[in-house]
Amino acid sequence: MTDSPQGRSAGGLLRAARERQGLHIAALAAAIKVTPRKLDALEQDRYDELPDPAFTRALAQAVCRSLKIDAGPVLALLPAAGPISLENVVGTLNTPFRDRPGRDDHGLATAAVRPLIWASGVLMLAALVVMFLPQRWWGSSPTVDAPASAAAAVPAPLAAASAVVAAVGASAAGGAVAPAAQAVAPAASTVVETVFAAPPPLVGASAVTPAAMLSIRVSETSWIEVRDGRGTVLLSRSVQPGESVGLDGAPPLRLTVGNAAGTQLAFRGQPVDLLPSTRDNVARLELN
Repeated sequence: MTDSPQGRSAGGLLRAARERQGLHIAALAAAIKVTPRKLDALEQDRYDELPDPAFTRALAQAVCRSLKIDAGPVLALLPAAGPISLENVVGTLNTPFRDRPGRDDHGLATAAVRPLIWASGVLMLAALVVMFLPQRWWGSSPTVDAPASAAAAVPAPLAAASAVVAAVGASAAGGAVAPAAQAVAPAASTVVETVFAAPPPLVGASAVTPAAMLSIRVSETSWIEVRDGRGTVLLSRSVQPGESVGLDGAPPLRLTVGNAAGTQLAFRGQPVDLLPSTRDNVARLELN
């Protein structure tokens, strides 16, 4: 660990700047598109866990830009970069995350179009069959004065052809839609985050939604993480002013609130005082 004359390290400067802004380490890692483990290694001055000095300095610069602080004092305390090019490092920090490619979706489109082509062919064949049928198969023409009998006067071959086309079309539609519906159907989840539409935030017990076990409202943007007694993450994101979030889960609920001054909580319908659990505007508490 390399310390400054005042006893502060590069990681300590970055950690102090982040905590002053009430920003959780996971939120900062998501903002600069790097894993929280690497960002924690930088803040704890564990440079040996990072790929190389060039990556370490590039990561520190990205953190300084995100926090809007001067990068000079921080870079002065970091190990000097060698002759390695920063091209790959910058690409790693700034390239958006892309999940591994899944299966090609062109097969689904082809499966949906092919039955329609078959249906068109059957329809043309049925039209040709009806066109070349003997005249005696058509029977007598319907009279104008008997509209109720018009349906009965439709030639039997034409009705049969229409039935075949309808059956093929229904089969094509069913075969194409069912896989698509299965592909986009979301998995069942036992944890549901309920976000209620709400007017501008109020202060006090009336500003929370009593329907849920835990109700959250913010007057300023605040990063909030909530885990239930089984360790399941119920909420982990920035809550914006005007949102009202209701959460239910197995107690005890463990909370980390990044901007305690701008956040109001209610647990089981009762307001929660964050001040005793707040340090550097970050509140950590457990609710039973």
